Amino acid sequence: MKSKRLLSSLLLLTTVAILSLAALTAADKKLTPKISKAEAKKIALAKVPGGKIKEAELEEEKGKLIWSFDIATKGTKNITEVQVDAITGAIVSVATETLADQKKEKQEDSQEKKEQKAK
Repeated sequence: MKSKRLLSSLLLLTTVAILSLAALTAADKKLTPKISKAEAKKIALAKVPGGKIKEAELEEEKGKLIWSFDIATKGTKNITEVQVDAITGAIVSVATETLADQKKEKQEDSQEKKEQKAK
């Protein structure tokens, strides 16, 4: 009886350890970019000739790890946001943000930081 209990306990602990290791390994793969920031920057700037990177960050969005670049262009106050897949190097999206969009995004970011700080 003791040996069955011991065997069951060992089996349970082994299963938990394997599942934990698998989850950690998956998380590590998910958060490791294959495309460097410098490579992604070149890809993004090719979409906005004459642009200058104002802000860059690595983020997870819609289940994808992406490099996100805010690019300013002379002659306009709009920002072009270019998102590059950090695994494949493919362009995920290109969007123009007006001054109003930028202000709204800053407010949302500020609110999000406040909420995270409160937790």
